Order: sequence, then C-alpha cells, then structure tokens
Amino acid sequence: MAGAVEVEKIIQEMGEPYSSILGIDLKRGDPEWLKWFLAAFLYAKPIQEDSAAETYRTLVASGLTSAAAIASIDRDLLVRLLDEGGYVRYDESTADRLIAIFSTLQQQYDGKFSRLYAAATDSRDLEERIKALGKGIGPVTVSVFLRDMQAVWPRADPEPTPREKETAKALGIGDIRQYARDHRIDRVRLETALHRYSRKLRRGRCISKKKK
Repeated sequence: MAGAVEVEKIIQEMGEPYSSILGIDLKRGDPEWLKWFLAAFLYAKPIQEDSAAETYRTLVASGLTSAAAIASIDRDLLVRLLDEGGYVRYDESTADRLIAIFSTLQQQYDGKFSRLYAAATDSRDLEERIKALGKGIGPVTVSVFLRDMQAVWPRADPEPTPREKETAKALGIGDIRQYARDHRIDRVRLETALHRYSRKLRRGRCISKKKK
C-alpha cells in the first residue's frame, strides 16, 4: 500500500494527459476535441501506446482533422495510413468504424463535438451520445476520451477504467474521485497516472511469472 507521498510522485512522473503529450490543446475547442477523440479511439484498443500515437500523427499529417475528411476518405487509403502508423492488427475494422463514426458525427452534429456536448442533458446522456456515434465505441473509449475532457467539459464524469480501479486498489486508494477531492489532486492527472502505472505493475507480474 502506497502513501500519499508515493502517489504524488507517481502522478508527477506519469500524470501528463495523453492529449497534452500529443500537442492537442483542449481549451481551443473544436477541432481539437475531434482530434482528441480520434486519438482516444486509437488508444482504447489493445495495442501499444506508441503505435496508437504514431498512427494518430500519421492520420493528422494526412489531413484527417475533420469529420467530413474522415467520413469521405477512400477506405483503402485509410487502411494504408493505419498500416503506416503501425495499426496493422486492426487496420480494416478500424477503417470501417472510423468512417462510420465520423459520418454519424457529421450528419447528426455537423461534425462538431461541441454540438454533441451541448445536446447532452447530463453526464450519462453525454456518454450514451458518444457511444451512439457508432460500433467500436465502448466503455473504455468513452472513459479514455472523457478522462481528458473533464478539464473543459463540466458534465464529463467518466467511470474509471477497470485497469485504473485495479491500480488504485493496489496503491491503497479506495474511491478515486474522493481521493482526488480529499488530496486536492487534479483528477485527470491522477487517473492518467493510474493508467500508466498499471502497465508497470503488469510488466512486473509478467517478469515474475517468467522467472518462475
């Protein structure tokens, strides 16, 4: 069980939000929010984070920074771009889902996450509207996306992922939200740190099993 000082150290070392690392400024609104959703969708899949980040950069460098651009891209070209970024394992299914998701965003919300957020009545409705954009958006994608969006969307209140909850328990943290309030810690940084630290814990367990 870790103490508050150790948890604070973990946050300092591992708490920088993924959107910040990618150079996405969420305070600027659309289209930065769309870019972060694209990245969050890639991060949510069981793939190496470096591959997800490189794939995101490849897509953005190719001009895929709007719902209209993604919805109208040639499928084969999108598959090639995903491959180029290192997203080979899920290239075809991801291409199909991205085109469908951003087509729905374009049709229902004029391609803007600001309109989706404005239409949501509360936190749960917000999550359901995001899921309803298309197949492939599950609880993990919603949690990853809304984790960072808490900084700019007051109604964003995502449930921590199972990985974050497991890591919090290992560190002696019962309720993540309450811990952040009690210790006056930025919840985005806390949850991000828990997510990253979980990878370190898993690697340790894997190494331990190999030694046996």
